[in-house]
Amino acid sequence: MFNPMHKKGLPIQKQFKNWKTLNTRPYDKESIHPYSRTAGILMNGIECEAAFFMHNFARHTKDMELRGALAMVRRAEQEQQKMINWMIPGNESSLEVTIGYEQVAVDLTAFLAQKEKDPYVKEALDFALLEDFDHLYRYANLMRLTMGKEASDVTKEYTEITVGRPTSKEHRFPEDDVRNFTDKRSADPMSNLHIMTIVAAEQQTMNYYMNIGNRFEDMLARGLYLEIAQIEEQHVTHYESLIDPRMSWFEQWVCHELTECWLYHSLMKNDHEQRSQKVWEQALDMELEHLKIASENMKKHDKKDPEELSGGGFTHMFEFKSNIDYVRNILETQADFGAMGPDFVPGSKIPENYRYFQHQKIVNEGGAPSDEVIDRVIKKDGHDFRQELKPAMAGSVR
Repeated sequence: MFNPMHKKGLPIQKQFKNWKTLNTRPYDKESIHPYSRTAGILMNGIECEAAFFMHNFARHTKDMELRGALAMVRRAEQEQQKMINWMIPGNESSLEVTIGYEQVAVDLTAFLAQKEKDPYVKEALDFALLEDFDHLYRYANLMRLTMGKEASDVTKEYTEITVGRPTSKEHRFPEDDVRNFTDKRSADPMSNLHIMTIVAAEQQTMNYYMNIGNRFEDMLARGLYLEIAQIEEQHVTHYESLIDPRMSWFEQWVCHELTECWLYHSLMKNDHEQRSQKVWEQALDMELEHLKIASENMKKHDKKDPEELSGGGFTHMFEFKSNIDYVRNILETQADFGAMGPDFVPGSKIPENYRYFQHQKIVNEGGAPSDEVIDRVIKKDGHDFRQELKPAMAGSVR
């Protein structure tokens, strides 16, 4: 068992790099392993979340020594973010990167759901899984329509591309995306890391779509990014509300650093590209020191033992891998699920006069871009684009 609390990292003063080192050589988009691409996307999101969190923390304290410590760690985290995100090549289009983002969402969420011990957190993961699964299908058809390219060129044979919970059905009344929060006193330490990971991933996806959706000239493409970016905002609400709000700033800081140590240690062990593995190894060496700094501040200010948050070490490693059977199982049993308040319920259990249907009428008045994309592809090619890697799913709908 790997316990980062007992490992020594690179001193913070030695972590800063020159511009040439930070300006990493991009990968070859044609030969990169799909799960090395997804690893980079995930860790970019993790590092962005670390910066956002520490900026907000700094805005909520007047302690100059603490603000200085946050600035030091945050600067190092931002250098890591640049090294990772700069691995994406300039000739990889925004839509190709988007397919990678949705492959992250599907296989990350499916992995976490299968490892999650808290039944309610698992329900939350399974619920949003089917929505990101459908987003992959919608973007794949946009790629076919606008680029004449198959999304499977990006995802390869690891992730299926077919209908999930239809995107146009995902638009819920805002209060129905707020979940019950976990109890920090009884939650499994790994649950905290799972939640921190999925919040960062969904937040990065939301931010990416918010900022690149208007870079397309085609109005349907702009509409699809607009629509799915709104769902990603729902997902951030959905997942962040699982975090126990009674956690102090210092407990959250330690959890952030533990999450980074967990992910970098995992990817260092199982990434498919040797060059990426070296990046993850260097990043882990840095994060161990960040964890030490966060832990020392937690002891000083909270008078609490950060070891309580680590649970003695990581009980499992994270891995990007194919989850076709698991996704199919959830799809077969929960495709029509909706939400009423914090609860997940079959669609047949939602009353006709419930606020969900009123909200649907408002946002989908005049049609939804996610439906129009499929209609346009079918009109053009005679069929939509799917990559069902096993015998066709019975009863899958558009």
